[in-house]
Amino acid sequence: RAFPGLPRGGLYTIIMAAAAADGAEEPSMETEELPLGCGGQGGSPAAGRCPEGEESQDPPPASVSNGGDAESGKELVELKVIWNKNKYDVKFCLDSTGAELKQKIHSLTGLPPAMQKVMFKGLLPEEKTLREIKITNGAKIMVVGSTINDVLAVNTPKEAAQQEVKAEENKKEPLCRQKQHRKVLDKGKPDDVMPSVKGVQERLPTVPLSGMYNKSGGKVRLTFKLEQDQLWIGTKERTEKLPMGSIKNVVSEPIEGHEDYHMMAFQLGPTEASYYWVYWVPTQYVDAIKDTVLGKWQYF
Repeated sequence: RAFPGLPRGGLYTIIMAAAAADGAEEPSMETEELPLGCGGQGGSPAAGRCPEGEESQDPPPASVSNGGDAESGKELVELKVIWNKNKYDVKFCLDSTGAELKQKIHSLTGLPPAMQKVMFKGLLPEEKTLREIKITNGAKIMVVGSTINDVLAVNTPKEAAQQEVKAEENKKEPLCRQKQHRKVLDKGKPDDVMPSVKGVQERLPTVPLSGMYNKSGGKVRLTFKLEQDQLWIGTKERTEKLPMGSIKNVVSEPIEGHEDYHMMAFQLGPTEASYYWVYWVPTQYVDAIKDTVLGKWQYF
């Protein structure tokens, strides 16, 4: 019940005012007003305690900052992982490494980390954190790779074809001595060919392999589009864009007298006539080229 003219105060004050209105004698002791609700402030011993019959009011919830983990303090980033036409929305710690992201992708897709090519503005470095790579919210992460069963199913005919080619090569003289190759090799090493490092295996460079010759003696460059799973063979006239899966086999042989360079062929059809020959390939990239084209991604 409202009492006109009375100042606002606690329940105790209201009771005393009601008693006075009915003619009861007000106690002589001095009283302090209690603020409404819990957690009142002041010098009263009852401050911070709810009067009987009133419910406690909880403090307002603390605000949570966007993009962070409120419990652990770890900052998260929202990613879109794309693999094999499947898309996954992922929240991941910004200070986790590329290797840890591969483990997360494994849990989503079943694709082992060793079989993954993870792309973000090039091949994702495993040792760096997502923060160091400057990955931001909404970034698209491309994943190229196949499960072990898929690789076995694809590689079995390729490996059989490769063994047949090797057996046939053993019956012939070295490739670099054959007439069809000598007319190109006799031109000598191109002046602008990329440097070679003998006895070393390196990953594919981030730039195209250039300065080499093709079968007709024209300049050729090889560009490996990992995010599209394609090999681009470019000449002055045109660029052929070949899906990796369409290449049946890759053969190579060191060039006599220049063993730090190889001649290499990509088998585009069922017979030797379909081989596309490239000369003066730096030896340090030979294994990486074969592994990339034939799908043996566990070596990267």
